[in-house]
Amino acid sequence: MKRYIFFIVLFICLLIPESSFASTLSLSPSAGTFSVGSTFNVSVLLDTKGKSINALQVFLTFPSDKLQVVSPSTGQSIVGVWTAPPKYNNTLGTVSLEGGIPGGIVTSSGVLTTVTFRVKSVGEGIVKFTDKSKVLLDDGLATDDLAQVGNAVFTFRLPPPQGPIVASSTHPDQSFWYQEKSAVLHFANETSGVEGFSYVLNEDPISAPDNISEGTRQSVSYQELSDGIHYFHIKALRDGVWGGTTHFAIKVDTTPPSEFQVELLPNKRTTSLNPIAEFGTTDLNSGIDHYEIKIEPLSREAIQSFGSGNKPIFIEANSPFVLPELAKGSYDVVVHAYDKAGNFREENERLSLTNFTFKIIDKEGIRLGNAVVLPWLWVSIIGGILVLLLAYGAYRTWHWRRHVSQAHQEKVLPGDVLKELDELKKYRERYGAKAIILLLLFSTLFFSGSILAQNTLSVDPPLIDTISRDISNREIFYVGGKTNVSEGSVILYLQNLLTGETLSYEVGSDRNGNWFYRHDGFLFAGEYLIWAQGKDGENFSPPGPQEKIIVEKTAVQFGSNRLSYEVIYLFVIIILGIALIGLALFIIFHYYHGRKKYLEFQREIREAEESIKRGFAILHRDIQAELATIHKMKLSNEFSGEERQREEQLLRDLGDVQKRIGDEIWHIKKETW
Repeated sequence: MKRYIFFIVLFICLLIPESSFASTLSLSPSAGTFSVGSTFNVSVLLDTKGKSINALQVFLTFPSDKLQVVSPSTGQSIVGVWTAPPKYNNTLGTVSLEGGIPGGIVTSSGVLTTVTFRVKSVGEGIVKFTDKSKVLLDDGLATDDLAQVGNAVFTFRLPPPQGPIVASSTHPDQSFWYQEKSAVLHFANETSGVEGFSYVLNEDPISAPDNISEGTRQSVSYQELSDGIHYFHIKALRDGVWGGTTHFAIKVDTTPPSEFQVELLPNKRTTSLNPIAEFGTTDLNSGIDHYEIKIEPLSREAIQSFGSGNKPIFIEANSPFVLPELAKGSYDVVVHAYDKAGNFREENERLSLTNFTFKIIDKEGIRLGNAVVLPWLWVSIIGGILVLLLAYGAYRTWHWRRHVSQAHQEKVLPGDVLKELDELKKYRERYGAKAIILLLLFSTLFFSGSILAQNTLSVDPPLIDTISRDISNREIFYVGGKTNVSEGSVILYLQNLLTGETLSYEVGSDRNGNWFYRHDGFLFAGEYLIWAQGKDGENFSPPGPQEKIIVEKTAVQFGSNRLSYEVIYLFVIIILGIALIGLALFIIFHYYHGRKKYLEFQREIREAEESIKRGFAILHRDIQAELATIHKMKLSNEFSGEERQREEQLLRDLGDVQKRIGDEIWHIKKETW
């Protein structure tokens, strides 16, 4: 039985991957709660998992605003040789260790160093290893064997009260952040006989007030506190002796998170019905708490897909967020980033879902695929160049065909052929005419037709925190915000800056004071001012701050009908495509018929060439016959001087005719192309 157990254990060990035995670095303790002003030790531990280690590099980071290193101790360490002394930087929050172990070491919890930290302020802090940390095997190759690290999370609090008990009606929980800039503090001592209190408010978490009494009143208030953590320190005087100090934290954050962008993937104009929204930002003081997202339909088809009775709401979301399946149309993806004090930053991005194969971007151009955007300027330039090139090609084709047809119709032979024909006629006139030349018997030429180418102040003014600022005159306008009147009314005013016309709309608020309004039609292009006024029964608030919106003209309106620029661009592209196809067909048609005429003309010219050659052959025969007659006369001594000159002329003409019969006289392609 033991043998079976041994083999099973051996088999399991062989199946465990080698990486599971790799070395680990950890911190001890890995968690804890410590008071501001106190110190605590953190040991860096090494577990080699049964392997021999002979060198290491350890890099730690810590929050420099909450902790500071008193000293890194190397008194108890398995490191035999420090290649560089342990270093720390309280400004950057870093600790670095580099050393070697001659001969190597195998350990399960070897202490590399112990770092002493002092707590500076309240909150949470993480001490962690960086990716540059290494544990090197004693294998002669300096193989990095580090596979896992264990970080530590600590909580830092103020020391327990040693003086009067402090409470706050405006900032009751010391661990929470608040938007309120005014703080009211109440304090009292559990025992009687207090002669006075001394207190101070500053940014030092553990400072002590002076020994000068501020009186016996048991409350104090502070106004216009700056963002950050403020500490209230108080002690009591009893029987001429000052007691211990109580520290109370006040956390104030009135600044919203930093501005950010909402990125839509694969693109903010896409055919995907489930695009992805990515977002993220930071907050200087309290930090980011959560994000909320809302999809606001803008176009009619998008609103219809939501249903007339459904109102989009904010839901909590994390990035990346996969949007629900949406219908074709335009939407605003609105994201709120909340910090831990409740402040929020709103950002939005316009999303357009389209079915077009190519993607038209109203202001930018045409998107090819999902990456390349061709601006409208380049679309116009390229389209114009293509039209000009095709138009030039069409003109050259038409002109060539016209030239061929005209030459064919007017029986116009190439210049060289006409010259040879004239010389042949001159010879025939010199030597007499034998009916030899039926030179130019051409077929009937024809030409096809041409082708045509085509009023009280008890209610606070409502706040506007959600608004569709940059919309087109084919997208729905919306606005929302908060009021201090629950289930009350908000009156919206919308003024057209061009015409001066001002319209008002009334919308109700919910029990939390949230209100929202979506316009029931499209706005005309132009600039508008919008503001809100609260209403509670017969009481009205002063008008709220004005917001300016711009409605861009991305649609042409004909009465009550609208034609979007996207459709106009599509029509232009279709017309351009038809023009290009028409020019291409024009070129093909004229080239085909011109080529046909050209080949026919070539055949007829070759026939003329053969006729001229036959004419010169007959002329050659006649000259030889006449020379034979002259030679007979010469033998009979009847040869005069005039006849001798005649003989010389005949010999010259005979040589010239013989040469011409053998020469190439046609250069048709050069003349006709």
